[in-house]
Amino acid sequence: MDETMDRLIRALDLEKLEENLYRGVSSSVGWQRTFGGEVIAQALVAAQRTVGPERPVHSLHGYFLRPGNPKAPVIYEVSRIRDGGSFTTRIVHGIQHGEAIFTLSASFQRVEEGLDHQMPMPDVPRPDELPSAAELTAEILARAPEPIRRYWSRPRPIEFRPVSFDHYLTREPLPPRQQVWVRTVAPLGDDPALNAAALAYLSDMTLLDTALFAHGLSVFDERIQAASLDHAMWFHRPVDVGAWHLYSQDSPSSSGGRGLTRGSLFALDGTLVASVAQEGLIRPRRLSA
Repeated sequence: MDETMDRLIRALDLEKLEENLYRGVSSSVGWQRTFGGEVIAQALVAAQRTVGPERPVHSLHGYFLRPGNPKAPVIYEVSRIRDGGSFTTRIVHGIQHGEAIFTLSASFQRVEEGLDHQMPMPDVPRPDELPSAAELTAEILARAPEPIRRYWSRPRPIEFRPVSFDHYLTREPLPPRQQVWVRTVAPLGDDPALNAAALAYLSDMTLLDTALFAHGLSVFDERIQAASLDHAMWFHRPVDVGAWHLYSQDSPSSSGGRGLTRGSLFALDGTLVASVAQEGLIRPRRLSA
């Protein structure tokens, strides 16, 4: 198995310390702070461990409170708020050095039938029509600034194929929309809980950057201080993260030092599997002369 994928799976296999208490370690080797998507995914795993498989997650809402230290474990404390006839509710606190760095509320639902509709998937090129990661590195990234080359060249468990790479090659304002094909670099199997956690992991990638398109900036720009503030996600249908999904994103507003972004995740056949919303800090950084 790919080394980065193996680290991700181990990071999502939390250690049980006591009833409702779990410990997670970071797979973010060499990072200055813990990747937010990993904290979301681990908190979701902790909540899932207290709910039966007959009730998959249908939504989560999380707040990032403090930067996480990837060199230290995170303790996840689960509160069993409610076990109802159809729905189960959990609240999870992620703790490092005695302080909460993240809080998550998650809701789980007994599988049932109901009305069914969805918005259509955007008409974009398929992933096999777009440059692979290796082709991006060799051709397109050669023209990108060094921080962007370093980020996109870094080994990771998620493969990306952006429909457009213009955002990283220009400082011209662009429409605040982005289309990116995503998948894990290796299959995860048919465990619904693990696939949902991995989808939560990758849902934090590339999303905040969309709020900067309209301003000719990116999260790699030294003029911007960027960080996720909160993250919400709704799981509509079963997902296989080892298969390609289109992450269709837009940013309806930025103001007050914050940017709002939304995302829809579509399977290759056009099925809408999840929706995402996130607000992030995009504060202009004061640079010394």
